Amino acid sequence: MIFRRALQRELVSSAGATFTVLFTILVTWTLIRVLGKAAGGKVDSADVLALIAFAVLDNLPTILTLTTFISVLAAVTRSYRDSEMVVWFASGMSLRRWILPVLTFGLPIAVVVGVLSLVVTPWAQAKRLEFVQRFESREDLKRVAPGQFRESSSADRVFFVERSSGDATVVQNVFVNSQDKNGTSIVVAKEGVIETDAKGGQYLVLSNGRRYQGKPGQADFQSMEFERYKMRVATRAPVLGTDTPSNALPTAVLLQVENQYTRAELLDRISAPIICLVLMLLAIPLGFVNPRAGSSANMILALLIFFTYLNLNKLMENSVKRAKLDFDVAWWPLHLAAALTVAGLFAWRLNVNHRWHPLALLGAWKRRRAPQLAAATPLVKAEAE
Repeated sequence: MIFRRALQRELVSSAGATFTVLFTILVTWTLIRVLGKAAGGKVDSADVLALIAFAVLDNLPTILTLTTFISVLAAVTRSYRDSEMVVWFASGMSLRRWILPVLTFGLPIAVVVGVLSLVVTPWAQAKRLEFVQRFESREDLKRVAPGQFRESSSADRVFFVERSSGDATVVQNVFVNSQDKNGTSIVVAKEGVIETDAKGGQYLVLSNGRRYQGKPGQADFQSMEFERYKMRVATRAPVLGTDTPSNALPTAVLLQVENQYTRAELLDRISAPIICLVLMLLAIPLGFVNPRAGSSANMILALLIFFTYLNLNKLMENSVKRAKLDFDVAWWPLHLAAALTVAGLFAWRLNVNHRWHPLALLGAWKRRRAPQLAAATPLVKAEAE
């Protein structure tokens, strides 16, 4: 009981530190990516915090899985490095005694990973898609940020405004560059107002400006001044809820709709808690390290195993998505192979006669040190006399 409580305290402490570091890296990377999209006009600057939260929730299962894996690995590695495992094995205790404390620590995290993967992550993806589609369905001038060039939703106009009102219905110092079959049209005006007709059409009414039209490279440009110029603003109808990708669908919907895309997404969701459980058990035999050697190579190997496992799972998901494998055949072989690998490593570490077992290493070290200790014993006795 004392060992179990001490180990769980160490696991919780290591998990807290690891999660803090990984979560900080995730938030920083997401913040940079979302701010870059906001600066490029791909998302609304007012939705930055919400989009960051949705992206963090989407990646949280992977962060928790990696946190659990590293925490268990660090605890086992420290025990080997401090020679506590040598005392553990010399006392007749088995490596299997680590399984129950590790599962007591890791099973709640695996359950949280499952809930996040099956419920929270699809919701976050759906909300992120809703925010993006709502921004894309806005009128062209409402997407324009003062002092920046913005392309229209129909990709045939470029807008620039120097200033705008709070609701973006009134803009000052407007520049509009349009492309059509007649050539290039450039309109500049001191002010523009967005008006809506009885049918719901959006129009930009410009005041006190000038219009240039013609084809680049030719001298037949036309120029005219106007006090009032009305142009239709291309508007995209809202498309919320249509063509929703499979990763934004609730799990209940994935179970009802059977095609390769929903099956592939379902495979990815149910694999998350299984990967978390398998990796936390794999960390126990994988944490072996020579007490006289460093542990950096052990951690690098663990990270390679983690990313290889995730990439192989993604490969199986893509195989289902491309209809190369059926869901019933694709979801379990990889996890079964990983579980057999865990069992094989446990059997290897439990083999005391193996030359890489800690007790064997301790015996070899004592045999190498025996001549030196025997030679030093007379000197110690002479100094004592």
